[in-house]
Amino acid sequence: MKKGLNFAIIGVGGYIAPRHLKAIKDTGNNVLVALDKSDSVGIIDKYFPHADFFTEFERFDRYCEKHNLHEDNEEKIDFVTICTPNYLHDSHIRFGLRIGANVICEKPIVLNPRNVESLMKLEKKTGKKVYTVLQLRYHPTIIDLKNKFSDTKEKHDIELTYITPRGNWYFYSWKAEEEKSGGVATNIGIHFFDMLTWIFGDVINNEIHYRDEKKMSGYLELERARIKWYLSLDRNDLPKDNLEENKPFRLIKIDGQELEFSEGFTDLHTKVYEETLKGNGFTIQDALPSIKIVSELRKKEITSPNETKIHSKLKDVI
Repeated sequence: MKKGLNFAIIGVGGYIAPRHLKAIKDTGNNVLVALDKSDSVGIIDKYFPHADFFTEFERFDRYCEKHNLHEDNEEKIDFVTICTPNYLHDSHIRFGLRIGANVICEKPIVLNPRNVESLMKLEKKTGKKVYTVLQLRYHPTIIDLKNKFSDTKEKHDIELTYITPRGNWYFYSWKAEEEKSGGVATNIGIHFFDMLTWIFGDVINNEIHYRDEKKMSGYLELERARIKWYLSLDRNDLPKDNLEENKPFRLIKIDGQELEFSEGFTDLHTKVYEETLKGNGFTIQDALPSIKIVSELRKKEITSPNETKIHSKLKDVI
């Protein structure tokens, strides 16, 4: 008798893949096959040493299609997990749906809102679903915020600062190419934009005040919030306590009150998988508001290009 669900994972050599491998194992399921263009994927041995592995998509494609030809095959692939570079997500989601599997895709589910409608049509055609990883919605602090503010009618003033340092390697990788990654806001900000729209409502105004390869700043007005935000990959922006350990810095202030937001990030992917496999996963439509925000930011003109002013604001909050 089949034990657990079978997964195929694309991009198993990527930065985020170990969290997915752990989540699949923690939920009692199995990785049947994995794909990555790099063959340095020893991380699999910790979780699924018997998984088949390919470095060529064509051979991986053939393997998956053969396994899914017969609905009653005990080794049928039930889910395809996608951990590839952002610009490939749309194509790999389509592959998963076409072989008759459901899909769990890392953020951002796609780079451009225009891709969403066609994916939804393909979901309907195949009878399969696409889910994404919006793990901050399971963070205890964020759940408390949702309970506290989602029904409020007044507008709140929010400051969001997120600094997550990256080394030189980052700027030689696909992540530094905006057409492939979506840029800083997409890479490190999309979860926060999702969280804020989830709690404080639809977008009224979306501005970009500063932008370069390492940092961005802007203003986002929602139905129930006015948000000043700052995102940075530059370790020189870290407060002294974080700088010594090169540790990310997160700060959210709501109406002047600082929100403790440094812990509780472990095992959120496992929670995402648990809920998704129960049928409660986050869909393409859930992800759409934050995709629209970051897509617009890539196209918008800078409205306040005073870098000194931006750094002055940042110094005030940290």
